[in-house]
Amino acid sequence: MLDLKGYGPSLMEGALVTIELALLSLVLAVSLGLLGASAKLSSNRILHGIATTYTTVIRGVPDLVMMLLFYYGGQVLVNNLSDYLYEAYDIDWFFQFDPFISGVLTIGLIFGAYMTETFRGAFLAVPIGQIEAAKAYGFTRWHTFRRVMFPQMLRHALPGIGNNWQVLLKTTALVSIIGLTDMVRVAEEASKAERAPFMFFIPVAFVYLALTAGSEGFIRWLDKRANVGVVQGD
Repeated sequence: MLDLKGYGPSLMEGALVTIELALLSLVLAVSLGLLGASAKLSSNRILHGIATTYTTVIRGVPDLVMMLLFYYGGQVLVNNLSDYLYEAYDIDWFFQFDPFISGVLTIGLIFGAYMTETFRGAFLAVPIGQIEAAKAYGFTRWHTFRRVMFPQMLRHALPGIGNNWQVLLKTTALVSIIGLTDMVRVAEEASKAERAPFMFFIPVAFVYLALTAGSEGFIRWLDKRANVGVVQGD
């Protein structure tokens, strides 16, 4: 990256923070998505209700509001709990929210709701006859999931996962408002100091463009691998 009046190395470090944040958020989102989809497809009304409430609330609240609510609101709740424990039980305990961890948790929770719907639709796309055939052959529920449902579900889910990942990647820019030193925050501080916004935000835009373009190519490759031997249009 160019020196950019001495801010180049800081922007590079910020880009690495952005990538780490996005990847960890994706892992959390996929995990929550699989759990949420399983709950929504479950016959258990309690699990179905929890998953439905989760997806409805998260998808209905703006991402920026969720970020601010979780970071600042969460810290206020922790502070109140700490004061109560000290006054009532003389327990001296305090926890400071970390911007990076808060960003991962918030973005993971947000996109876990979207992944839930992606995986739910993908699971429903698996022919029920193949699941019944697996049961007839004596497959356990775990083997049926691993050998029959998951591979076919993944084929249907990849386009949705790719779209969610692209949006998630750009959503990482929101963490700059809670104090995390990602490349957006570095560019913001540098542009204010040097009064040259184009000098710093254009490189940041190109970094995001490179990440999204590379991700799109990787998702296409995965999609081709997942569809090997499958007649298109099936």
